[in-house]
Amino acid sequence: MKTRNTEEELKALLRENIRNIVPYSTARDDCQVRMDIYLDANENPFDSGVNRYPSPHQTELKKMLSVLKKVPSENIFLGNGSDEPIDLLFRLFCPPGRSSMLQISPTYGMYSVAAAINDVRVISSPLGEDFTLDADALLSKVEADTKIIFLCSPNNPSGNLLDRGQILKILDSFGGIVVVDEAYIDFAQAESFISELPRYPRLVILQTLSKAWGMAGLRIGLAIADKFITDVMSRVKYPYNISVINQLKAQEVLSEPLQAADRIGVIVSERERLAKALSGLPQVLKVYPSDANFLLVRFRDKDEAFDVLMSKGIIVRDRSSACHCEGCLRITVGTPEENDSVLEVLGVQDIPAGGDSEDRVETESGTSAGHPLHRMASVFRKTGETAISVRVDLDGFRKPRISTGLNFFNHMLEQIGCHCGIALDVICFGDTATDDHHTVEDTAIALGDCLYSALGSKAGIGRYGFSLPMDEAEASVLLDLGGRIDFLWDVKFAGDRVGDVSTQMFSHFFKSLSEHLKCNLHIKAAGENDHHIIEGVFKAFARALKQAVKLESDGLSVPSSKGVL
Repeated sequence: MKTRNTEEELKALLRENIRNIVPYSTARDDCQVRMDIYLDANENPFDSGVNRYPSPHQTELKKMLSVLKKVPSENIFLGNGSDEPIDLLFRLFCPPGRSSMLQISPTYGMYSVAAAINDVRVISSPLGEDFTLDADALLSKVEADTKIIFLCSPNNPSGNLLDRGQILKILDSFGGIVVVDEAYIDFAQAESFISELPRYPRLVILQTLSKAWGMAGLRIGLAIADKFITDVMSRVKYPYNISVINQLKAQEVLSEPLQAADRIGVIVSERERLAKALSGLPQVLKVYPSDANFLLVRFRDKDEAFDVLMSKGIIVRDRSSACHCEGCLRITVGTPEENDSVLEVLGVQDIPAGGDSEDRVETESGTSAGHPLHRMASVFRKTGETAISVRVDLDGFRKPRISTGLNFFNHMLEQIGCHCGIALDVICFGDTATDDHHTVEDTAIALGDCLYSALGSKAGIGRYGFSLPMDEAEASVLLDLGGRIDFLWDVKFAGDRVGDVSTQMFSHFFKSLSEHLKCNLHIKAAGENDHHIIEGVFKAFARALKQAVKLESDGLSVPSSKGVL
């Protein structure tokens, strides 16, 4: 929890005029309840779809991003691209003509441009020749008037993640604002610095919808920070900085999160294919490791490579003038077909097979392109209260992707994926501000439908499933996927809630799940700690499900004397 001292510390970092500013109050700020007739903002009354001013606080869009980023809406500021929050940070914390900012080199060019516009002196600290960050070397360049440090990770144009320990050292040592720009974090196998916000109130994280989400044309950037900082940014920004159309379109794209995840997977796979193929060319001296959606490539003759690509209608970025980037071109990862064209033009003889993007997106239950035995399914369920996307792969495993707006529920759903050994995606946009009921129950319905669809004919499955201890608690889950529906629940809790979930909702979850998975599900658990009890239940259910969905050695027989399930 933020203390008064933290707020005073952040307030002291602000420019004096910003500290005392009285923000402009919009018509929508003055009247926040829904009305029948709006005559308060001098708008054109004739409906064109865009005749009304947009929400100045982007409330609905922030709710969706709150679920996806697993951070409260109050910690999110939305700007016109990331350029707006970058500019605002200078305007908030850097008195013109009397401040400096510190950045790594090479890095994203907009930091120094925004600094120049705001009359802030730029200090650059070169990365190592392999683009590694040395915190001590960077901190040695801090001057008395240095107000902000910018760190881009994954970095542009080098593409690499900066060492987490080195960034934490900077956060521990510097008394001003530290900005970690994570524009490319979705392409990296690394945790966002969002989790560090409670420890570091002077940390600001920049993200964007332009890259992984494919919304560059909408110009929506995020600053994720302490509520005090996002509040001040909202007071200083132009009132209606994101249009109605852009807000609505962003909500539309965000409502299909699994499609975005699939495309990220294709880009990451193509990045590795492209890097491997380019590394084998005699004219390529080095392909730098990348955690982003681009590759920095050093050529023997970068002008020749640039020109031959240009002659075939392919444009890449010449980054040879940047620090440590002599002879380098930056190549964005395109579609498999576009990447094939790059490789062909550069003279790769045996172009490694790439996957068509559509081949990598699962849309039908029980099949997967190239892997017909994979039992996979996707379900999208939308009601008046929730919009839920669920995907399962019963024969493949990776880290679960879970976002429901309820932190403890996320943790429990992750147990199903991890302990069952299946690939599980669950994204739920629901009205958690009212209560947790619809989110929990509707997720169970969608998950049950998805598991049932993925099972297909159920040929060769184990059918039955498990008891386990969880510290002082123990849980027993009996499961039969035979098609009969029966639910028994014998679990007692001492309290009304565990984390942000009502304990009475757990029986609703498993009851709805059993009805839609069409199974017998008997659950019994006891213990002294409510957290341990319900975690034991979810883990035991996951292990029971793992036994029941496992294909037996013959892989053919239906596990029933009747010959049908």
